[in-house]
Amino acid sequence: MQVHRARTLLAVTVVLFVTLPRAGVAAPDDKKRAEREALKASLMQVLQREPLNASRVGVHMMSLDDGTVVFSHNADELLNPASNVKLVTSAAALVTLGPEYRFETEFLVEAESDGLKAKTLYVRGKGDPSITTERLYGMVGDLFHTGLREVQDIIVDDAWFDAERTPPGFDQEDSDRAYMAPTGALSLNWNAVGVYLRPGDTLGAKGVVELEPQSEFFVVENALTTGNARARRFSVASDAAGAQQKIIVRGQVPQGGAYMSVYKKIDNPPMYFGQTLKQMLNARGVKVKGKVKPGVTPTKAKLVYVSHSDTFDIILKRLNKLSSNFVAETLLKAMGAEVRGVPGTFAKGIDVVEDFLAREVGIPRGTYVMKNGSGLNDTNRFSAAQFDRILRYMYERFPLAPEYLSSLGIAGKDGTLKYRFDGTEAVGRLRAKTGTLENVSALSGYVQAAGGEKFIFSMMVNDYPGRSGPVVRGLDALGAAVASVGSTMGPGRAVAELASGEKSSSPQAEVLSRVKTYLALGSQRDARNIGFLRTAWRSERDPAVRAVVAESLYQSNPQDYLGVRTLLDSYSAGTDVYGRLRAVARELSVEVPGLGSMVELAASGNAEALSRVIELASAASGDAASETEMAEGLGAVARTAPEELVLALKGASVKDREVTTTLLARGLVLASEAEHPFWKALKKSLGSTDTKLADFARSLDGTLSRKVAEEKAPKPQQVPAQVVAPASAVQLGPGPIERTAETRPGG
Repeated sequence: MQVHRARTLLAVTVVLFVTLPRAGVAAPDDKKRAEREALKASLMQVLQREPLNASRVGVHMMSLDDGTVVFSHNADELLNPASNVKLVTSAAALVTLGPEYRFETEFLVEAESDGLKAKTLYVRGKGDPSITTERLYGMVGDLFHTGLREVQDIIVDDAWFDAERTPPGFDQEDSDRAYMAPTGALSLNWNAVGVYLRPGDTLGAKGVVELEPQSEFFVVENALTTGNARARRFSVASDAAGAQQKIIVRGQVPQGGAYMSVYKKIDNPPMYFGQTLKQMLNARGVKVKGKVKPGVTPTKAKLVYVSHSDTFDIILKRLNKLSSNFVAETLLKAMGAEVRGVPGTFAKGIDVVEDFLAREVGIPRGTYVMKNGSGLNDTNRFSAAQFDRILRYMYERFPLAPEYLSSLGIAGKDGTLKYRFDGTEAVGRLRAKTGTLENVSALSGYVQAAGGEKFIFSMMVNDYPGRSGPVVRGLDALGAAVASVGSTMGPGRAVAELASGEKSSSPQAEVLSRVKTYLALGSQRDARNIGFLRTAWRSERDPAVRAVVAESLYQSNPQDYLGVRTLLDSYSAGTDVYGRLRAVARELSVEVPGLGSMVELAASGNAEALSRVIELASAASGDAASETEMAEGLGAVARTAPEELVLALKGASVKDREVTTTLLARGLVLASEAEHPFWKALKKSLGSTDTKLADFARSLDGTLSRKVAEEKAPKPQQVPAQVVAPASAVQLGPGPIERTAETRPGG
């Protein structure tokens, strides 16, 4: 009876607890609605801040748990998505080819070959985008073990794809950078080459240039010299030279410094592959007596070996986590060849993708614009709502969902999101694809919020004013706000942290102390410092100190794109950065922090750095020491990136151009080179088919020639104040200028 009474009392208590109203506790639906309203308010607060409020922004967010649209802002507007296009390409390729698809590379000989000696070794590529030097050496080892010991000629068969190397959009940028690499059915190292530089043994000695991989495909023009500790201004150019590739290296590297490397695209993929193969075969013991030639494999050729790539799900990770343009464009052609027939073309690939979107996802043709698979430049248009539709489709397609989601960068962990979202709820919870172009920034993907709810989102910003840094921080705030849903702090925290990131100046004594610390870290050039410096850059509020931290990040790993991006976003010609750092330099008796790195970037041909250097030159006007420093820097830039400097001057404001050309003229005179590369580049621009560029080059030629002559002319002696010569006896400037080689070196 006691047990029965206890059970009855418990039942009554439970009933009373359930039926009585609970003050301050909302029902589950009410709680979710409150969280959604808080999220919307936080997101709108971010969008109303600069520079997002002055940009074209499209945002669309959905709950994967209940399918509702959580937030929408201009979600149907077609915008340039930049590399978010890779989300479309990779989804179509994963569905079309399958996660277990493997690319093949075939090695064949003539039918009558005895297996030891072959008149011709045929290599037939089928679009494998993952062949590296290491994998190719493994293939050579396997060929050796088939018994092959001698080959007359190597025929590289690239016919699986058509002859068009680059898709629409790539033609909008004339660059030899690795991200512009062409496609090929036979490709190697993502169709880029590593160029390694190191100083000679003595000051003034010729620098050392080495390539990886090395082969007869390359012709190296080495004009690299060894300079002092500050000499780190060089340029590397890669130009097509028929069946070969010319690598041109100019500039200086510091004596006693470590090696440096850059990567450049090549222009003839099958010959790059074939010549590297030839060198490796000879090194392995398979003698190649003849040449490497392009051609087609005869139908009667005998197959001796097939190399298979990793499964496609592995290759997909390189595409999205590292945002490889080369892999994306290669996949387009591969889908075209597999589905529409050989040869694979960009047009066939786009047709396959559009068919996938219409048939599988429900996005009709004509409601978007897709011209290439990588998102490069100004050729593609999608809406945020369309991206969310693709993301939701891939999430719900279970057999493929794990591979698709795992290919995306993880916030704060890897890929292009490795250094973003630090200190927020998004770290480890958010997976997304970034997109970055000039005046374009995008982020689309998945996030599981702190409260457990799963969301998809797409955010795109076009035509923003100013630099990309504040835009990226705004997008990160949006993503972090979604990740914070259900946490104790809530989505408002992300917005508060964005506001706390506003610039604030520190007392000069504090600035000096912090600058010395960060300069010391940067001078170590140690990539192990990057984690600490990243944290310091995010937490630092003083814009001048923040710029120094950014330079130290760049110096710790100059090849890291994110370090370059951070420096460009942090360093400005205004009084709050360059002006204050000039004062710091005077007190510490050092070069203006960051200036050398910015000049170094400009000297490598970086267009944004060139524009920044021109702004800095204008800001240096009136300060004799700064003017001399800028003149020397401009002379170095003009030597190693002359054509790029002409274009940068053309795009500069009249005021900035006037000051910069004066300092450039001084830099050219200080260089004392009779055949300075800048004059050759200027002459080339004079003959440009672009009439506007030719007209500008003509004007610049005249202006610089005059200013060089003025720099060379003897300066009037200072007349003592007590002795005043008659006005008629004082020559106020040089006489009429005669255009000769003396006044115009190399002209």
